[in-house]
Amino acid sequence: MKTAGGTRIPAIRRLPLCYNPLMAVFEPAYLALYRRGELVERVKTAVSQLSTCRICPRNCDVDRLADEKAVCQNGRYARVASFAPHFGEENCLRGTRGSGTVFFAGCNLRCVFCQNYDISQGKAGAPVVPEQLADMLLTLQVMGCHNINFVTPEHVVPQILEALPIAIERGLRLPLVYNTSAYDSLESLRLLDGIVDIYMPDSKIWDDDLAFRYLKARDYPPAARRAIKEMQRQVGALQVDEHGVAQRGVLLRHLVMPGMVGDTAVIMRFLAEEVAKDTYVNLMAQYYPAHKVSGQKYGEINRRLSSDEYRKAYREAQAAGIWRFDGRPLG
Repeated sequence: MKTAGGTRIPAIRRLPLCYNPLMAVFEPAYLALYRRGELVERVKTAVSQLSTCRICPRNCDVDRLADEKAVCQNGRYARVASFAPHFGEENCLRGTRGSGTVFFAGCNLRCVFCQNYDISQGKAGAPVVPEQLADMLLTLQVMGCHNINFVTPEHVVPQILEALPIAIERGLRLPLVYNTSAYDSLESLRLLDGIVDIYMPDSKIWDDDLAFRYLKARDYPPAARRAIKEMQRQVGALQVDEHGVAQRGVLLRHLVMPGMVGDTAVIMRFLAEEVAKDTYVNLMAQYYPAHKVSGQKYGEINRRLSSDEYRKAYREAQAAGIWRFDGRPLG
């Protein structure tokens, strides 16, 4: 498939999940908005906002309709690095046929430890027009994926919305997963209300100073908290079908960082007290030093997470009242 840039992208102890029998007759949320004509209006609103871009909390104010670029390095069209069925996601997303991931290039964060920095901060990917993005979604559906999984979509919400009516008219019927760092603006999330079925925010860091040091965004923690609460308001706790495959709700990821279990504990308390104790949480243990984490500059995180740290993070989450986890604690 050729892109707008002329290049070619290859086709490419578990606790109960709260099965809801009503989900057996599940219909993606966006179909109701489409039938009412509201989806088309959302598209117009979203695309117009690209002229002075404040799509994410960076508020760059560049004219992306004129293909100007700033932090995320995306102009008029979204850049896509790859799309394919993905079997490395949570069990409730990948099911037996995979999650249909669309990896967007560029990012509004600058995480020094990013494990996909070639995609998020490099030159990977090529711009695609709405019809091409719609083709990708439909290809993933034909391949049998359980859902469409937009990875790093915070900076391309208008472009996603622009492709959606085209894909719906051609038969798209899969639930949409919004797989985000949680550095999202409330304005963008409200445009997605009634469109996204599954929100998957990654709550990274609680402390403002640590966010500035490691993510290069001091306002990340409050922005993420606002975003997660809005996501919960829209879709509620995660619900699955009779096969354990996610259909609607919030699935929260948290990468446990070496030496930062204290941040984990505070984030888990926030979830339990201000979001919901039945938030489905994936405490991720796969941190390793990557990208700019080497030598002495970031020496405090220039190591892998220890098993003791991960066990402590799991205990902190349980102590906060969180009880729905993806996977088991180490050991």
